[in-house]
Amino acid sequence: MGSARIQAVKLLGRTFAKGGYSNILLDKTLENSGMEDRDKKLCSVLYYGVLERKITLDYIISGYSRQGISKMNPEILNILRTGIYQLKFMDGIPESAAVNESVKIAKSLGLGKLSGFVNAVMRNFLRDGKKINYPEDKIKRLSVEYSVPVWLCSLLSENYSESQTRSLLESSVEKPPVTIRLNNIRCPNEENISETLGMNAEKTFLNGCFLIENGDVTRLDSFKKGLFHVQDIASQLCCVALDPSVGETVLDLCSAPGGKAFTLAELMNDSGKIYAFDIHENRVKLIKNGAERLGISCITADTGNASVFNENVPKADKILCDVPCSGLGVIRRKPEIKYKSFEEFERLPEIQYKILETASEYLKPGGELVYSTCTVNPAENGQVIDKFLMEHKNFEGVSFLEHFGKPFGDYKVTLFPDNFNSDGFFISKIKRTE
Repeated sequence: MGSARIQAVKLLGRTFAKGGYSNILLDKTLENSGMEDRDKKLCSVLYYGVLERKITLDYIISGYSRQGISKMNPEILNILRTGIYQLKFMDGIPESAAVNESVKIAKSLGLGKLSGFVNAVMRNFLRDGKKINYPEDKIKRLSVEYSVPVWLCSLLSENYSESQTRSLLESSVEKPPVTIRLNNIRCPNEENISETLGMNAEKTFLNGCFLIENGDVTRLDSFKKGLFHVQDIASQLCCVALDPSVGETVLDLCSAPGGKAFTLAELMNDSGKIYAFDIHENRVKLIKNGAERLGISCITADTGNASVFNENVPKADKILCDVPCSGLGVIRRKPEIKYKSFEEFERLPEIQYKILETASEYLKPGGELVYSTCTVNPAENGQVIDKFLMEHKNFEGVSFLEHFGKPFGDYKVTLFPDNFNSDGFFISKIKRTE
């Protein structure tokens, strides 16, 4: 187990120093580690656990150290983070093992002089009953309790109800659900679906959407045969909101890795034409490979910059404009996102608006467009749509909520986990009226 803990500490060091996507960094590390499966599992749990609880862990550590977190040796800090995480949030790890292994890691990394400090912090936390003395301020308490920066807690509290805020924060430190989209082209019958797919699949309220247990589904024969693809229910609802019809021309302008294009194709019974674009060639290959696995023939994937008009792109009946965003709605899947500064997101609405304007030029008169993001930041969502409708009088909002089975606003909605146990997501639908 020692190698698992050391690998987690090293992974955290690379993540906090250089950034990058946690799932990619972890997958590469585990692939080349030579560790047994149980060690790989422990490494994954510690790595994601610390990412999810970093602010909480640092708050605890700071209470037992005269030295500020920012001045602490980075490796020692990550050793303490993994150690405290084991003590506070992992029931299956003996307390003595968590302390002793943390001390051993410090020594093995050439930090023996600081091993006593590691031991003292962890044992003092144990003596205090592993209690957290939360701040009295409401926003600061939310920040520590759910390991979310103060600016994000403020943004949520100022714009949404307490239940919506808590649903997103609570889900950010819980195991996220996994839903799939059944490929009706190859698997039209939903009866005995668990037996057909080779895994337990629980039907949701949305046709074709099933909740499954977390695991590596790519090993299943049903996956290899293209009977389904993995997709959060919010992304599926986004496609349902667009409501493409058989034979229509549809554009998916920010498509990779292609999940929404696949769902749109399935809703169209693979009849019509879907043009899927991404700015990077290597990501276009993901769309092509996915469509091939699923047996979808109506998708044409190519490189394209969604913010630059291309006269060779055909006019469309329907357009999906799922723009790049801050990702604040998916922090339960990518916890590293919440540690970015708000300033890193400030230019996004400008980019999103440009993509939306460009996308609107491809739309036929009477055609409909869905603008979506996986964020809950109003500046990237409703404010972008409101500005567009104010400056483009030949467009109007279109209600799409009959597809959801629940009453939400009108032509725009922000989804939270307490709605459908989905990721945080924004969907808006507009129509070209001229």
